[in-house]
Amino acid sequence: MRFNEGAGLDTSDVQDVRGSGGFGGGRGLAVGGGGLGVVGLIVVVLFQVLGGSGSGSGLAGFDGIVQDQAADNSQLAQDCRTGADANRSVECAVVADIDSIQDYWTQVLGAQYQRTDTVFFAGQVQTQCGAASSGTGPFYCPADQLVYIDLSFYDELTQRFGAEGGLFVDAYVLAHEYGHHVQDLLGISGQVTSGVTGPTSGSVRLELQADCFAGTWANHAETVPDESGRPLIADITDDDIARALDAAGRIGDDFIQENLVGGPVDEGSFTHGSSEQRQRWFTTGYTTGDPNQCDTFGTDDLG
Repeated sequence: MRFNEGAGLDTSDVQDVRGSGGFGGGRGLAVGGGGLGVVGLIVVVLFQVLGGSGSGSGLAGFDGIVQDQAADNSQLAQDCRTGADANRSVECAVVADIDSIQDYWTQVLGAQYQRTDTVFFAGQVQTQCGAASSGTGPFYCPADQLVYIDLSFYDELTQRFGAEGGLFVDAYVLAHEYGHHVQDLLGISGQVTSGVTGPTSGSVRLELQADCFAGTWANHAETVPDESGRPLIADITDDDIARALDAAGRIGDDFIQENLVGGPVDEGSFTHGSSEQRQRWFTTGYTTGDPNQCDTFGTDDLG
């Protein structure tokens, strides 16, 4: 994956709170915990959000989070100015990904699409959906309509999950989370009953659709124009797509249960879909480039 060297980057869709130690507060339900199906603290986070007592301010061990810290984008804005910066820096590449993804959905949905920010945090963060840590993985919080990511997740994806990784895999992660934002804006998320699991549950359908939406962006990424009329992304290769499918295969519920948790596969507890399903729906979005082909709620055949 390469970015156009001379393209301009806009850091205004990022809130960098990595030096502040916290952000916001309140209650809600995080969507796509771990973004792509990462297990771990998200289970505890959702327990706090849905079943915990008090104000829902966070997990044990998060009492030290400083509330309501302002984002500081000054260093990010200085470092990430052009596509050349995105080609040399992961964090600048993520800025470019966010720009491209949001430009795409603005083009598709027009006035229906409302741009939103991605919050860069380090270690731990407080959101309107409750407290989270880097172990949660990337997620979208409908309560504040923000995407959250600790960029160290990309290392986790390769080191713990064994994914091949790469800049396009990083972009897939963000495109999936912005897929949840689109679902929120279109009212799709409201079709899902929280707490219901299983291979055909609303939660699984929501996640597979977000994968499909990510695929539709990938189909158009090389042609989506920015404000200057030039696409930010110059090239997505067959190897990039193969790496994304590799990542999708490693973050399915069945792979996680069998290889990371070390237990038997329990389809009744699925919340994100199997590895095969996730690969199938990303591929559906990528090959068609049509969000209308991503109706996981209107089919009995999820793969």
